[in-house]
Amino acid sequence: MVNASYQADATDWAIEAKGLVKIFGKHRAVDGVDLTVRKGTVYGFLGPNGAGKTTTIRVLATLLKPDGGSAEIFGHDLSKEGDEIRSRISLTGQYASIDEDLTGMENLVMMGRLMGYGRAAAKVRAAELLKAFGLQDAAKRQVKNYSGGMRRRIDIAASIVVTPELLFLDEPTAGLDPRSRNQVWDIIRALVGSGTTVLLTTQYLEEADQLADRIAVINQGKIIAEGTSSELKASVGTGTLSLQLVKAEERSRAAEILEDKLSVAVHLMPDSTSLTAQINDSFLVAEALSELAKNQIAVSDFSFGRPSLDEVFLTLTGHAASQEPQPEEGGS
Repeated sequence: MVNASYQADATDWAIEAKGLVKIFGKHRAVDGVDLTVRKGTVYGFLGPNGAGKTTTIRVLATLLKPDGGSAEIFGHDLSKEGDEIRSRISLTGQYASIDEDLTGMENLVMMGRLMGYGRAAAKVRAAELLKAFGLQDAAKRQVKNYSGGMRRRIDIAASIVVTPELLFLDEPTAGLDPRSRNQVWDIIRALVGSGTTVLLTTQYLEEADQLADRIAVINQGKIIAEGTSSELKASVGTGTLSLQLVKAEERSRAAEILEDKLSVAVHLMPDSTSLTAQINDSFLVAEALSELAKNQIAVSDFSFGRPSLDEVFLTLTGHAASQEPQPEEGGS
């Protein structure tokens, strides 16, 4: 596991979890998870659907009781001080939790009233959030008429009517177009800039690369690697060789030749003509390509460069992030 050692006082941590376990029947959705999340940062929790991300979030947010392990949120014991923890956190799940029959303004005013604001103060706070999230022109429209990106923004706005110290964002950009995704990213950056800590679950590797100060890779309920984006990329090799063949039926033979010449594992990508491998010795690349040519295996395209987080995930787990293992109970 990648985990650069660095010293921090206990008061620096928003989350400290050790050996968290959550079991549904015979399925260990969370299987001994350790997490330390520094205050005022974005911590990326990276993995495909079913890996254990959502269940871990629900345990840390006090929505599920752990079946093992321990955790502290801002120094408060998860199992004994739930009320204190809930007063300092907020959770935005994968699906909008606002009332679609109400307008954007009505939703935020209602949330403000539930959080203890007076009527006038709730309206002022709602107007502030609508403006900050670029929704002022849609304030009087029912949320059911919002686009997907607008729904995610109003949902996040509802989560920070009272600005939380810790915000759990569970796949906040799932299904959004690139423009809406960038808008949500800007919102997350602004929240962290104001002092909020964010634990962000995602299956979008680019999202983790863009936002997270540190990243944990989770697979089958276990954290299999942890570190900064650069540390994770360095952990799997100095470079990535990617090949695309002309004929799909030649891929198995090409993989055998590459593994023999490069002395590393070669991964078959979802595209039936593509292969990839992590390389430590770049001088072997030309020799491997030459051997493919000798065997009359035609290459239509190839590249050699620094590994991406996609390639890190593939190397660590043996499958691409888009491939989905068994779904979690009650979440993904």
